[in-house]
Amino acid sequence: MPQPARPEHKPRSESENALDRDALVARYRRNRERSRLLFDLLIDEDAHYIQPIPLRHPFVFYEGHVPAFSFNTLVRKALGGPSLDPALEDLFARGIDPPTDGVANGAERATAARNRAIWPERAAVRAFAEAADDRVIEALANADIDRPGHALLHRAEAVFVILEHELMHQETLLYMLHRAPHASKRAPAGYAPRVEGPIPRMRWIDIPAGRARPGVDRGAVEYAWDNEAPAHAEDVPGFAIESGNVTNASYMEFVLAGGYREPRFWRPADWQWVQREGMRHPPFWERGARDWMWRGLFGAIPLPPSWPVYVSHAEAEAYARWREARLPTEAEFHRAAYGTPGGAQRPFPWGEAAPDPAWHGVFDFASWDPEPAGCHPAGRSAWGVDDLVGNGWEWTSTPFAPFPGFRAQATYPEYSADFFDGDHFVMKGASPATARELLRPSFRNWFRGHYPYMYATFRCARSRA
Repeated sequence: MPQPARPEHKPRSESENALDRDALVARYRRNRERSRLLFDLLIDEDAHYIQPIPLRHPFVFYEGHVPAFSFNTLVRKALGGPSLDPALEDLFARGIDPPTDGVANGAERATAARNRAIWPERAAVRAFAEAADDRVIEALANADIDRPGHALLHRAEAVFVILEHELMHQETLLYMLHRAPHASKRAPAGYAPRVEGPIPRMRWIDIPAGRARPGVDRGAVEYAWDNEAPAHAEDVPGFAIESGNVTNASYMEFVLAGGYREPRFWRPADWQWVQREGMRHPPFWERGARDWMWRGLFGAIPLPPSWPVYVSHAEAEAYARWREARLPTEAEFHRAAYGTPGGAQRPFPWGEAAPDPAWHGVFDFASWDPEPAGCHPAGRSAWGVDDLVGNGWEWTSTPFAPFPGFRAQATYPEYSADFFDGDHFVMKGASPATARELLRPSFRNWFRGHYPYMYATFRCARSRA
């Protein structure tokens, strides 16, 4: 699409002159197209109103929420533009966080038929989304979107907020789709999960004492969320970490050993959760007539033993305790992933090269599924640790909390601060559905310890005597 002429009546800052508006528009359009492809995996209109995860809205909400958030944040709040549809802007304003504990029962889950009565028809949602997209694209192409000193537009902050917000929602959409009935979805052409691969032999890798630098100064990078800042260093005592993620095969040993029946491996609140939910294995596993199965996105498949296991934080901790080990801290993960024997910090575990899922790991929607652990040796860290970015977010033992000197960002003040509650744990790395723009060392993901749906794995660590 030709770029519209730019108004000449406003002076432009030096930083705005550096903005590549064509690239911003292209990023926004690329985000919207990927989101559309995800929604198109649902086979019919009714499927958009199902609610596969209790206390998450149905899919139709997210079809309206993402463009509404972009429009509200950039056009309405930052630029002071006129409203499109106040009722829909309010309806789709913000998603919700999953509950602390477990899965609601069927009586608490709204039916698709009831959701058809509660939520607008998709034609209205699509019309609203298209109008919002047009206004956002017009703003990206022409508006004064970079204003030094402006609370919402300094260094074009509102622009990067909306771009990364959609990237994160695409991952949420995919794990919601994962829980939707298989009959409600269609597999893309040529879909074939990569299930064959040797089970990697795990090694303990010693990481000497050193410094981790998990934060970043927001002004030093194109964009960072408030919880990523400020830059600081943490002294990390020497420790040992496993060379790879815990696989389905390794976790099966814990299951068969009765790990879900033995309270001594679980914290008291976690054991109560296991008992209340009747858990006997990871939620991504299913017991078939003869063999174990993996609940795939488009159908059940024989459990791939070499894939990383996807579990909640509580399950990861219990397994580590069974192994007489523990989860790594956020700082330990950071040192194992980005540190080097010489003391320098790399931008990626493998070095300076831009992320490439063909070589460095399973991320950026290169695969609908995980792949065999350790199958991207080019992505190893300087210490020889595999899969630190890609194939599954990795749980740490660190509760999600602000770094010293934290300041909430004006564009989205509740983004982080609402979750500094001691009930959420930091995850690092990336999953198959994590966009490459989020692979920076400072990026932090987080979830509650009992939340079972996201693509999260782990590896064990041990303190050195």
